Amino acid sequence: MKTFLSGASGFVGGHILKLLESEGTQVRCLVRPGSARHNFEGSSAELVEGDLRDAVSVARAMEGCDTAFHCAGDYRLFVRRPREIYASNVDGTRNVLQAAADQGVRRVIYTCTVGTLGPMLDDSAADENSSVGLADMVGHYKRSKFLGKLEAKAWAERGLPVVIVHPSAPVGEGDHKPTATGKIILDFVNRRMPAYVHTGLNLVDVRDVARGHLLAAERGRDGEEYILGCRNLTLREILQMLADITGLPPPRLRLPYWLPLSLAAVDTAISRVLPREPWLALEALQLARHRMFFDNAKARRELGFDPGPVEEALRRAVDWYSSHGYVRARPA
Repeated sequence: MKTFLSGASGFVGGHILKLLESEGTQVRCLVRPGSARHNFEGSSAELVEGDLRDAVSVARAMEGCDTAFHCAGDYRLFVRRPREIYASNVDGTRNVLQAAADQGVRRVIYTCTVGTLGPMLDDSAADENSSVGLADMVGHYKRSKFLGKLEAKAWAERGLPVVIVHPSAPVGEGDHKPTATGKIILDFVNRRMPAYVHTGLNLVDVRDVARGHLLAAERGRDGEEYILGCRNLTLREILQMLADITGLPPPRLRLPYWLPLSLAAVDTAISRVLPREPWLALEALQLARHRMFFDNAKARRELGFDPGPVEEALRRAVDWYSSHGYVRARPA
């Protein structure tokens, strides 16, 4: 039997593919025509071209598979046509779950995001039971993922063996696009971060996130949610770690939250008129208003999830960006 994987061309999905193949698993990947193929170099995975929004192509890719990892999603904090995000993250998730039910898949792992669990208004660490609803979701990305999670929960109630995992902010090698967290690393090493705001993230090694997916498939309980995170850090602490790794000085100026928020609002408004992406997306600043801190105790207890230190993952990220032409001058 084979394992179905969506999102293998992305950051987390690429590491899931690598880990599955290292354990001798035959993998069939649903890939969009024209999508990047970096992660398939040296891979023996079977590629089926299709689209999450096309139920027929999803069903074709799922045929003959006994396990499914649905890792694909439209991750954009600025979007001109919001319907595109909902079509992928909600309708596409529904198509994957329907195909899994029709195929009789024994376990489905749905990759959500910690963004649907918080943050907590008092900056404490949120867990899987944090009381938030659709009205608490900032922006189309978080709202679409929250609705996608509701789809997964509804299918679980109908008997589909689906487990939901919530990666926090993965870091490490292979972040081609890069992600929002990867942009923080790049802005630092390229000296494009003269100041910072008081916010925080939960960092985790992307390799540990991939391992957490496999642990969820093996040990997770149907219908349950698990946070795949590691260490809660303020942005200032993250920048100091990057300074220690690169030898570059961290920014010392802390800006009041309202200042970059105002700049982001103007920049995003301009980008809705001009054909360009905003340098500072409003949604990203709105997400930074509270520290995104999370508690992974449930995943540790039930899955045996035991992530390693994030410093090593940050170092690998810096080295990978440097060796792949993302950095203007290689850090010390």
